[in-house]
Formats: sequence, C-alpha cells, structure tokens
Amino acid sequence: MKAADLFSLKGKVALVTGASSGLGQQFARALADNGAAVALVARRAERLETFKAELEKSGAKAVAIEADVTKRADMVAAFDKAEKALGPLTTLVNNAGVAQAALRATDVSEEEWRRVLSVDLDAVFYWSQEAARRMLAAGTKGAIVNIASVLGFGAHKGVAAYATAKAGVVQVTRALGLELAFKGVRVNAIAPGWFVTEINDAYLNGEAGVALKRSIPMGRFGQEGDLTGALLLLASDAGAYMTGTTIVVDGGQISALNG
Repeated sequence: MKAADLFSLKGKVALVTGASSGLGQQFARALADNGAAVALVARRAERLETFKAELEKSGAKAVAIEADVTKRADMVAAFDKAEKALGPLTTLVNNAGVAQAALRATDVSEEEWRRVLSVDLDAVFYWSQEAARRMLAAGTKGAIVNIASVLGFGAHKGVAAYATAKAGVVQVTRALGLELAFKGVRVNAIAPGWFVTEINDAYLNGEAGVALKRSIPMGRFGQEGDLTGALLLLASDAGAYMTGTTIVVDGGQISALNG
C-alpha cells in the first residue's frame, strides 16, 4: 500500500478541541489536508469562524462549534452538532489546554489547581468517554488522540498542577486504550516538547526560553508541522495496531534528561 493511501483520512470525521489557535489549528489543518471533515471546537467563536472559512477555502469540509470543554452540557451539544453537520464521529483530538501560572507548589491555590486539572485532565477523560460511547453505539472503529506533554514524564519548578495533569493524560490514555482495544477504538497520545504558542509565547521568548533551548539536543523549539507525522500516524490506518501508547515529539529532550 502506498503511504498516501495508508495515511489517508478520507471519509473520516474528526473533532478537535482547542481549535481556535496554536497547536489545535495545526492539528485541524493537518486532518483536513489529508481528507477528514473537521469539527472545530473552542470558546472563541469568531476565531473559529475565521479558521473554518480558511479550511473551506482550501476545499475542506468543516463546522465551527463554540463550547467550553469543562461544561458537560457544552460537550454533549458539541458532539451532537458535529455529528449532525458531518456524520458519525471517527476521530477525536483532545487538544484544549491551559497553562499554569508559574507558582511554587506551596503557593498554588485550590482554584488554580482545579482550573488547570479541569481543562488539562478532567476534560480529556470526559470527552474521550463521550466519543468512545458514540463510536461504540455507531459501530464504527475510531481513534482518540490525547495531547499530553513532556512534562507528563518530568517536572520543572513552578508547574506542579500542569505536570500532574499531563502525567494523568498519559495514564488515562493507557487505561482507555486497554479497555477499548477489543471494541475497535484506539486511544493514543502525543507528548510535545516545547512549541511556541499563544499560551507560552512570552515565557519561551524570554530568558527562561534561552535556557530551555540549550537543554534540547536539536537546539530549537518545535516548529509548525513537527507534530503532523505523529498525528496522522495515530489518526489513520497507519497506526491500526497502536493503542495505549504515547509518542514523544520533543527534539530529544527526554532522552537527554534520562541519559
């Protein structure tokens, strides 16, 4: 089989959370460019509509859905709207996330802890759960791709809540992958290293970023397109025998830390 056919997403219907900016837009565009119809989900409706228009201009089929991933009613409505517009869901990319305020662990408030974990971990489980239920009910094989982080495998000072949430995403991926494998729903994750996006632009382009870049064997932060290969592998039939795993895409950072 040719690679173009193996990685093709023609006929697939994908839902991407956090699709109004950053990595979410990169993921949605990669899915659309390879044949998938895409439901774009985020809180910023105007941005979603603008991005939807861009995708449609390139020939893709897309729908914009305003939703807060932490609200159960929004979640159910988002899946309903996506399926009504595009058909039964086959692919979910749990990308929505928030950064943690840089605080010592002893200074993290209950509100900050819950804010980070509700978006970065709880929503990942609930949206995966809802997607799996719908895939099973429709009798379709599906793929769920969760977005973890290198901080799920090691921590830096000042990000206790975020690192804990992302470690949880890795474990949720394993647990769901195990439970859903025999039913034809694959659950995997991608753990990106440092990519400059809206939520970390000031941090990575400051003094902290200079030090971080020195710790990356490739000597640079991730660039647009660096996650596309991993995403297409996990979302397409190319990854048909993969489930419960997390692919690290970090320029060798974890290898250096564990070396």
